[in-house]
Amino acid sequence: MKSITRSFSETARSFSLVIGSMSKDSVLVINCGSSSLKFAVINPKTEEESISGIAERLVGNEASITWKLNGEKQTLNLGAAGHEGAIEALVGVLRENNLMERIEAIGHRVVHGGEKFTESTLINDEVIQGIEDCNHLAPLHNPAHLLGIRACMKYFPGLPQSVVFDTAFHQTMPAESYLYAVPYSLYKEHGLRRYGMHGTSYRYVSKTAAEMLGLDYDNSAILVAHLGNGASACAVKNGKSVDTTMGLTPLEGLVMGTRSGDIDPNVFSFLNKQCGYSLDEITDILNKKSGLLGLSEMDNDCRVIEDAAAQGNERAQLTLDVFCNVLAKKLAGFASELGRIDALVFTGGIGENSSVIRKNVLERLSIFGFEIDEKANEETFRGKSGVITKPGSTVAMVVATNEELMIARDTEALIAG
Repeated sequence: MKSITRSFSETARSFSLVIGSMSKDSVLVINCGSSSLKFAVINPKTEEESISGIAERLVGNEASITWKLNGEKQTLNLGAAGHEGAIEALVGVLRENNLMERIEAIGHRVVHGGEKFTESTLINDEVIQGIEDCNHLAPLHNPAHLLGIRACMKYFPGLPQSVVFDTAFHQTMPAESYLYAVPYSLYKEHGLRRYGMHGTSYRYVSKTAAEMLGLDYDNSAILVAHLGNGASACAVKNGKSVDTTMGLTPLEGLVMGTRSGDIDPNVFSFLNKQCGYSLDEITDILNKKSGLLGLSEMDNDCRVIEDAAAQGNERAQLTLDVFCNVLAKKLAGFASELGRIDALVFTGGIGENSSVIRKNVLERLSIFGFEIDEKANEETFRGKSGVITKPGSTVAMVVATNEELMIARDTEALIAG
């Protein structure tokens, strides 16, 4: 790592005479995972993305950072770098490409804010402590977010930083939606309740859908399905989340890439007694070996399963049907909470690209008046947004999510006061 750092320093010095005084118009967006760090530099006003990339395999011996600039990708090996080393390397990349001078603030994605954080906020000691206090609710995510935050405080001294919480959007859920039917003391003393995830995506997608359809966002009823390796659904009424499928953790709810989604809690006891699995082993099975991967026994990638199903693989087709059946039932249930459906919106990697999944789900929801436009459905993918149902039908559509832009917008608004 030292040799790489020296090369960055030397490159930065060689560019120091060229950089000059550029206007600060962009936000550096940081999204730290347990062994990765995604980043992007975005102008929230123009929506221009100057650079984006990811540092992967951190805290190992084969870490690397890859970035996309002007349509070209470059990769640099980082050796045994962790999150701080990745931030240090990122600083070098930004300097080398004359982008440091454009950054006015840093926005961090944080998965879990518990009940403490109901909106995005600027970072201070109290906020950092609040994120630490939620570590037990997201043990794989929040500690990694804190590593990124502290590294940015070290390498970007003086720059304001914000945090945008996945759970914040769902803090408008009523108690009847977020409480589990367990002893109430477990909620009061330990915070055992449903929190939900993907809130930043839901906020962006639901508002964008309302704008595209000419709806009054404050008087709207929108269902959103965020479908990817992690998947969830949300009922958004008058611009606020009233229910969502993920719970205390991201395991609850829909069938996902490797997560089981909803399951009888006694499965833990069953697998322990019948198979001899420990608590940790069962948790690992339900989080990492179930879902599309577990059912199909071939892959967690929906595209692979779709291809197999198209070639007549019955198990693959069954896997897709289970995925869609669970989703359709959840959306149907949420419709009762909205009172009406102004639009059903698909987003996320699967939601934006899989015409097969969208068609399967909409056919199961035909009772609500959805009539799919086959041509529009087939042609809507790879970042395209638009309506995929026939005129006069209840509206179903695709909206490409942009959580990074949402984080950049929130950050800019916060530093503007």
